[in-house]
Amino acid sequence: MKLTKRLAVLCGELEKCGTFADVGCDHGYCTLYMLENNLCERAQFSDISAKSLKKAEELLFPYIKAGRAEPVVCAGLEKITPDAELVLIAGMGGEEIVRILLDGFRPPKLLLQPMKNTEKVRACLLKNGYEILRDYTFFADGKFYDLIKAQRGGAPQRYTEDMLLFGRDNLLSPRSDFIKKLERDISDNRAWLVSAKSGREEVLARLAKLEEIYDGTCRRL
Repeated sequence: MKLTKRLAVLCGELEKCGTFADVGCDHGYCTLYMLENNLCERAQFSDISAKSLKKAEELLFPYIKAGRAEPVVCAGLEKITPDAELVLIAGMGGEEIVRILLDGFRPPKLLLQPMKNTEKVRACLLKNGYEILRDYTFFADGKFYDLIKAQRGGAPQRYTEDMLLFGRDNLLSPRSDFIKKLERDISDNRAWLVSAKSGREEVLARLAKLEEIYDGTCRRL
């Protein structure tokens, strides 16, 4: 199975568990990775649409037949077994991920890849008893993505406002992908500032913050 770079990064952060759940599983490649590599005894993979779930069911049919994989049509964690030890939620907006987490049970371990509003996901995790283990930005398949790995309980954490906005690991142990994202965002905001007919104060404030983070991050390299 050949994974896209984004999925390869996600699968690289997955770990061995008893029951694995992939919420909003798309094609089911991450579930297949877990099963093929014997990283879980059992897996559930879900989608809100039965039609959308079909492609994953076809991919995972041998494991479904063997009783190791179960397709589930549901919204969020609604029908995911509460004994799922590791839950993956990737490719959704941050606000949707927050809604899923607040409406469902609290899985022991989470791997999350929000498409936007990542700061809201960080704040939700910290407020609801999770320790954030990994929190960084990576570049894959022409886009920048945020990745968060968390576990329930653990040591209390203090996140600054900048850490909530940009990611703790990005600020404390910056990678080249995060630097490139800052450079792109600074360039975009400078371009918006030139053409902006309104909202210039907001753009200026955002640009100043980005430049502050960029300067501080580059000093850590």
